[in-house]
Amino acid sequence: MTSSAVPQRPSGTARLLARTAKAPDAPGLFAEASAQLRKLLPHEASVWRVVDPLTGLLAAPIRAENLDEGGCAVYWECELFTENVNLFRDLTRARVPVAGLRQTTGDLPARSALYQRFMRPRGLGDELRAVLRVGGRPHGHISLFRERGAPAFGEAETRLVASLVTPLAKTLRSFAEPAVNPLPDGSPGPGLLLLDASGGLLSVNEEARAYLADLPAGPATPSSFGIRVPAWVRATALQARAVAERRDRGPARVRVRTRSGRWLVCHASCLRGADGALGPSAVVLEPAKTSEVMPLIAAAFELTEREIQVTQCLARGLSTAGTAEELHLSPHTVRDHVKTVFGKTGVSSRGELVGKLFTEYYAPFAERGTTRVGNP
Repeated sequence: MTSSAVPQRPSGTARLLARTAKAPDAPGLFAEASAQLRKLLPHEASVWRVVDPLTGLLAAPIRAENLDEGGCAVYWECELFTENVNLFRDLTRARVPVAGLRQTTGDLPARSALYQRFMRPRGLGDELRAVLRVGGRPHGHISLFRERGAPAFGEAETRLVASLVTPLAKTLRSFAEPAVNPLPDGSPGPGLLLLDASGGLLSVNEEARAYLADLPAGPATPSSFGIRVPAWVRATALQARAVAERRDRGPARVRVRTRSGRWLVCHASCLRGADGALGPSAVVLEPAKTSEVMPLIAAAFELTEREIQVTQCLARGLSTAGTAEELHLSPHTVRDHVKTVFGKTGVSSRGELVGKLFTEYYAPFAERGTTRVGNP
């Protein structure tokens, strides 16, 4: 007769993932993951960030622990203009998207501009950074810091964080599900901010103030205008300057979700004077179109490329036969795809599907004149 098995306590990583899987949003995930990870991997400071999976740029929300607010601009100036060690864009494509600074530099961290300008002045001696990615796209970044004199992050710790990358990214990706209600009538027009070369705020319109007031809390820099400029806004402006100086490529464009569940797009460009010299960066905030958000929503529901194509046909009102003809599929295959999409998105009709994914076209009359108050 065999003895009964002794129940096994879940491992630290299993407990972390179980708790973060229940998080209601990105700030909740970051708070829970950070609390659990500190028990497994000692460190003195950290930053947890959401990034735009389409551009890889810093978005919102951001959680910074035991770091001063003034360092955000310095951190991203190093990343965009001077750093050549463990760049996030390189880690996104790396076989293992996790790396320690002292590991990479052969215990010579002073080779890093980030160490020289950001870490050493703050008494930090090592950074372990990771890209939370799934399906080849980044959804978040983690930076863990140890103070000078503490042991460097080792191989075992790198492997531990690497084991968290994909499951945490999948949970972050799931938060892209759209809000049930669209932007109400009378929403403000584009918001505009002008930032100087160092990210200082030069000018802001009232529309931008309204958008910023609805954004998640996170690292931000005070300004003389009485508003705090989020770190990701400054990072987007710095990206625009890096592109203008031909230090980087790609759009300075990110999608961010407000506290009320709406999606905004933030894009920036570096202005030039009459003599061709670079001037301030203009940052625009405005409601995101469905075409901007649809890729994020599709990823959140884990729709395949073909399922996205079928869903887009349904949104245009095409019948099963019309969808089959356009996509060169059999009607039976189209029905199978529709059934799968319904299952993934939790709907039971085509109208409900379009309403859930394409919020731009779903505007109940009851929304007009309704005042919505978020719970604290």
